[in-house]
Amino acid sequence: MFRCDLAGRAVPKAIHTCDTVGWKPWAEGGMDFRRLPACFFYGSLVCVTLTRFIIGLVCLLSGLSAHAQNWGHWRGPSMNGSAEDADPPVSWGEGTNVLWKAKLDGLGHSTPSVWNGRVFVTWAEPDGPELEKPFRDKADGSHNNLMITHRQKFVVAAYELDSGKALWKRVVHSALPHEGGHESGTLASASPCADEKRIVAFFGSYGLHVLDHDGNVLWQKQLGQMQSKHGHGEGASSLLHKGHVYVNWDHEGESFIACFNAADGAERWKKQRDEKTSWASPIVVSHEGRDQLIVSATTRVRAYDCENGDVIWECGGLSANVVASPVAAGGYVFVGSSYDFQSSMLIRLKGAKGDITNTDQVLWKRRRMTPYVPSPLLYKEHLYFLRHYQNVMSRLELVSGKDAGGPYRLSGLRDIYASPVGAADRLYVTDRSGLTLVFSAEPEPRLLGSNRLEDSFSASAVLVEKRMLLRGEKYLYCLESKEKHAGK
Repeated sequence: MFRCDLAGRAVPKAIHTCDTVGWKPWAEGGMDFRRLPACFFYGSLVCVTLTRFIIGLVCLLSGLSAHAQNWGHWRGPSMNGSAEDADPPVSWGEGTNVLWKAKLDGLGHSTPSVWNGRVFVTWAEPDGPELEKPFRDKADGSHNNLMITHRQKFVVAAYELDSGKALWKRVVHSALPHEGGHESGTLASASPCADEKRIVAFFGSYGLHVLDHDGNVLWQKQLGQMQSKHGHGEGASSLLHKGHVYVNWDHEGESFIACFNAADGAERWKKQRDEKTSWASPIVVSHEGRDQLIVSATTRVRAYDCENGDVIWECGGLSANVVASPVAAGGYVFVGSSYDFQSSMLIRLKGAKGDITNTDQVLWKRRRMTPYVPSPLLYKEHLYFLRHYQNVMSRLELVSGKDAGGPYRLSGLRDIYASPVGAADRLYVTDRSGLTLVFSAEPEPRLLGSNRLEDSFSASAVLVEKRMLLRGEKYLYCLESKEKHAGK
């Protein structure tokens, strides 16, 4: 059965709708110091124990503080879009709860990374005058691609988190692009990653670049020239984990995945992949004392041993043109895609070995409402993902795969490339028109905020303490509210 949402469009009865007012479901004693002299004999032991306790507490609090203040991976500290310690604003707009706004010199859809009070951003900008004869690439099946009009500079820049002050800008490469890319993409769509020592900026065909936090280049590598499907461009992000850099290189040529030493760029391992173009970024999952590098793709989802690159398990079943990255928690991995057909599934890591396609290691599958461009969000034991890149969101129980409310229509949102994020019992979804909806993470969500900025957003949001960073095509915004939020 179909009914109409608030805009008069036909929607399935099971879908809930949201307007600027709210969600509309279609279905209805301390220490006694007086005894201290009697304990004087044990004074030294007490002092040592107390000192160790204080040091341990300081270390613990420092660790928690660092976790709350840093966003080193484009999907956050847990690589799943959630931020347990963050409390970002609920409402904002141009001139309201904008802590600062920085003009960007170039174009990119990469999500910023944040470490120790610094925000790191990448982009590409024209290098020199326009070509006398702009041209189009000659990729097979090319359509809706941009003209190649300039040489391009590939840039890494840093800003102060508290003020938005520009700290440094480093041009790491310059080249004439061999592909124009799709009209909705950029030459800087892969997101940077950071740890306490370095920043990794991956521009695909235009190099892998590692810098320190002051913008000094530590090492660089040129890995080749990608031939993306239809010449639509590149976008898989690198991953920085435990002193190693991982790169997924899926294209129409010889695909591979590789691991490099983050300190000096030395190659640790490289494995060929039987894959064509994908845009999915890898994640790392620690399971039973072993770190697994997991990446989605058309032929197989694969888990590689981080130490040597050996395939631990693989599973078929996704569509062509995989873009969404996996999410994982509690020994389970969720993957999904939506192009020539819709597909998603949950994989149990315990016992996963070899080819697990169509085995009981796959706990459940779904063939509808699956994600295409935005990656899923895993927040408090529930999965959230958008249909294709449209404004219909599903909410599932992770292990069972059962609907836990929804699906919901997010009225007002249009094309959505940014992946949803979650914090403080709230969910945030941003579209390309500049609108962000904020709603409660409940089976029957309540709309908490509808916020618009004068920019276009394809990068995912970054959540750090009480702040949210939104990277647009023209500006980098830092949003913060001093108010205590209601409706958490």
